[in-house]
Amino acid sequence: MHEGERLLAIGVDVGGTGIKAAVVDVKTGEMAGERIRVLTPVPSKPAVVVASAGRVVARLVRAANSAAVAAGLPTPVIQAIGVGFPSPVINGVTKTAANVDPEWVGFDAQAAFSRSFKRRTWVVNDADAAGVAEMRFGAGHGKRGVVIVLTLGTGVGSGIFIDGRLVPNTELGHMEVGGKDAERRSSANARVRRGQSWKAWAEDLDDHLRAIDVLFSPNLIILGGGISKKADRFLPFLKTPVPIVAAQLRNEAGIVGAAMVGLERETEMLREEHDVAERGHLDTPPAPLKVVPSVPAAEAG
Repeated sequence: MHEGERLLAIGVDVGGTGIKAAVVDVKTGEMAGERIRVLTPVPSKPAVVVASAGRVVARLVRAANSAAVAAGLPTPVIQAIGVGFPSPVINGVTKTAANVDPEWVGFDAQAAFSRSFKRRTWVVNDADAAGVAEMRFGAGHGKRGVVIVLTLGTGVGSGIFIDGRLVPNTELGHMEVGGKDAERRSSANARVRRGQSWKAWAEDLDDHLRAIDVLFSPNLIILGGGISKKADRFLPFLKTPVPIVAAQLRNEAGIVGAAMVGLERETEMLREEHDVAERGHLDTPPAPLKVVPSVPAAEAG
């Protein structure tokens, strides 16, 4: 791969309300094509959500191929696919379902998405994915100490970073504040559901942030999700004594981060497979080690 070439991966961000996806240039954190968003099916049972995401990925691949043909360029190579999902994810299995159908609890999401996309896919907690992107390309870039990224949407997701390293699968949206699940008052959806003013909602969010500060003493809190583009309407009302900023990648962080995690894990897996093959544990000789698999987008879905 030459220095100037793009490094492309698909990022899929599955939420309680919508499914968003795009081809991402992982070198720059920028979208390398159109961003597609569809509504999350209701009820959000695994089979229909996975099928819907599969259709979105297929649309992305077709669009990328068409754009290349129109520009007289080679077929783009999609190096990996990552999916962000609103649940702790252990070995590809989703463990909770606070804002999606209960059938997701204990579901092998990684295997299901891989079958739907017709290639190996990696699943990660959605807020962790957004945090990874924000720490690399956004408000967390270069920040040391404890940085907490909160995604405010249908619920509240969280990513905790210590000197830039992720502590995976935290669920600060479900900590108890005022005797209730915190996200019931501090999510973006809660403000709409309760018909609150920005000031009234910010006071509820502030209660959540203060509780987080007491437990973790963060150096910085980054607030993401779609609501971050309206940060000027609520940030001035927050009183928690911690630097608090809006996410710079806003609602695209989940897509970018999912693509980044997908590429990182795919690269690690390829390296492991190559090492095993070199040690003679496979019947066929190992292929030359590549950073990522050279699979044309046309074969990805």
